[in-house]
Amino acid sequence: MAVDLAPEPDVADVARRTATFIREAVIPVEEEQHGVARSEEVRRTLQQAAKEAGVFAPHVAREYGGLGLDMRGRAAVFEEAGYSLLGPLALNIAAPDEGNMHMLEAIATDEQKERYLRPLAAGEVRSCFAMTEPAPGAGSDPSALTTRATRTADGWRIDGHKWFITGADGAGFAICMARTSGQPGEAGGATMFLVDGDNPGMKTVRHIDTLDESLYGGHVELVFDGCVVGEDAILGEVDEGFRYAQVRLGPARMTHCMRWLGIARRAQDIAVARAAERRLFGSRLGELGMVQQMIADNEIDIAASRGLILRACWELDQGHSASQSTAVAKTFCAEAIWRVVDRAVQICGALGISGDVLLSRYLREVRPFRIYDGSSETHRWAIARRVLRRHDAAAAR
Repeated sequence: MAVDLAPEPDVADVARRTATFIREAVIPVEEEQHGVARSEEVRRTLQQAAKEAGVFAPHVAREYGGLGLDMRGRAAVFEEAGYSLLGPLALNIAAPDEGNMHMLEAIATDEQKERYLRPLAAGEVRSCFAMTEPAPGAGSDPSALTTRATRTADGWRIDGHKWFITGADGAGFAICMARTSGQPGEAGGATMFLVDGDNPGMKTVRHIDTLDESLYGGHVELVFDGCVVGEDAILGEVDEGFRYAQVRLGPARMTHCMRWLGIARRAQDIAVARAAERRLFGSRLGELGMVQQMIADNEIDIAASRGLILRACWELDQGHSASQSTAVAKTFCAEAIWRVVDRAVQICGALGISGDVLLSRYLREVRPFRIYDGSSETHRWAIARRVLRRHDAAAAR
């Protein structure tokens, strides 16, 4: 059986053009902004430049203005975009918008696609995904969902408390997960609702101060208090929200890995350049065995992460659930990318922890990835359960 890991020629071309665009148009802005885009002017300027470079929205179907890449195609392009913290924002592939576009394409009605997907894909609006709640509500265990939606004469009323909702500040709409049947702890009974950003029943409580700052729109605490929406706000079917969430979560975990892999490569490049030029104890830093080991270990972690991403993407492209492969890839990548950036800081020494290079910013940005999209511990628990179930099934046969 032939195994070809090289991207298709058209994908390779997009990846090359993305790499050039990131280095020429995005990195200068990233360095000026210290890795954080804090204004709509910056976002719109970068996205217009990406459109002119022909690399905008590579994940979206062509009918909505994108390039229509599958998951394996995205892996090559998203990694190049992730070489800068502002690259995903420029290409309109940053979380949570990228995952929401993927889900809207798969689930939304034609009317919902025109109203929500098309402007989102064009960068005219942003969005957020409102599922996570303060403890003991939904988090790593979505079934703990407490936000409730009840039928009214005109549609639905949503009441509940959400927090850590990425991108909520200034979002044009939210996809809100609310319980329409059952009780917290039960596996079913959730429904997704499209809630316009100007709905008076969706209120911002505060911005949460966090370790990371590069995700545009921040991490926000929200309250849904008498938030009334119409019947046409239902995304998918009533009580099927948890099932629909899987359409988003597996691919979104992989696209997170792709983007952060780009930052790992950037950190490695900074460290290698430093090791090649810095002289001490009579030789180049890169000629010291301990430094060479860190450089080699970084290369191993980068290559292994890329291989696990491609395997999971192949399964997703084949229509498989890929639950195990995405969990394995997400867990490994989150920890490997942290190791790469941490070693890069160590190689660079005082320069690495200074503001003269962006390594300290990268370190703050990648650390939460071991918690976002399911903590490493939650994924390990799920991975082990699947292995044990597979063993029990084989033993029964």
